[in-house]
Amino acid sequence: MIKGVLKTWKEDRGFGFISPDDGGKDIFIHISALKGTSRRPVTGDVIYYQVARDNRGKFKAVNAYIDGVEILEDKAPSLLNSKKGILLLALTIVLIVTVVAVVVVS
Repeated sequence: MIKGVLKTWKEDRGFGFISPDDGGKDIFIHISALKGTSRRPVTGDVIYYQVARDNRGKFKAVNAYIDGVEILEDKAPSLLNSKKGILLLALTIVLIVTVVAVVVVS
């Protein structure tokens, strides 16, 4: 991971620039690179990140986190938290029971 300091942050647009500790060029960072952080970044935060190229060939920060800021659990929705997921599970159980019944009867 590379270490740097958040030099600028445009809260209304969800992006900013990191000044790398090694003195290289400033690196663009989008809020999506900070998945799971418990708070939004502010100018002066120490950021750890990896570098990747965007679709235009420019460097950007990815897989980033703010030093000392808690990373929350993955908040991805579970299938069991939706009606569609519960229905899919029920249909799967019915299918399995049907297949087992057919095999046992044969």
